[in-house]
Amino acid sequence: MATRGARGFGQYGGVARALERVGDRWALLIVRDLLVGPRRYGDLKAGLPRIPTNILSDRLRELQESGVVRRVPTVRGGYELTALGRELEPVVIALERWGWSVLGDPAEGESVTHDALVVALRAAFRADAAASLPPTEYVLHVAEVSVSAIVIGGTLDVVPVGAGALPQPQRRSVFEPVPSAVLELQLEPVALRGMLAGDSAGATVLAGGDELVERFGLTFRIEPVGPSTDVVSAAA
Repeated sequence: MATRGARGFGQYGGVARALERVGDRWALLIVRDLLVGPRRYGDLKAGLPRIPTNILSDRLRELQESGVVRRVPTVRGGYELTALGRELEPVVIALERWGWSVLGDPAEGESVTHDALVVALRAAFRADAAASLPPTEYVLHVAEVSVSAIVIGGTLDVVPVGAGALPQPQRRSVFEPVPSAVLELQLEPVALRGMLAGDSAGATVLAGGDELVERFGLTFRIEPVGPSTDVVSAAA
């Protein structure tokens, strides 16, 4: 497995070694998208539109050398995470949750992608709360992207759907929801932030009712942590 040599931090420790492998700009976003499923080079570029092509090539090469990513033998130009790379999922999910506390409003030109929305729902999923609720499908349309999340007990099966969604492996869930068990929402990115914080005021309900909206709030939640809280406490 490759080491970073002169580019390393000169420290013998887990955090330092991890950052040598996945700490470069764009690296963890590539890992995030590959957590949703294997991707071709062009898929990764489309999902990260601001990454220069040479940087994407460099990061993929470095991630391969580090044992995090490998080529997909059966897909021309395809990449997937190795077993080592998949172990980064809880790290990425924890960063996703932390990031929602400092998210703010979208800047000009910022968008939501299918893979980012999938990971956001994985980060917000509350398995303990969902375990006691009826099986439900949640379909979210956020700006130009859509996902379908099927929740059965404490399990979540979420995949991109609709225009622009990449073909997905067969879903793990065999649930075939009736209309009364489907909540379909249209949201702008700011409204999604509100939904995951427990405020549904900005969501347009396309299918389903108040009971399912409440169920969504129990099933998906990222508790915001005010970035100024600790500063205020320290000043006091």
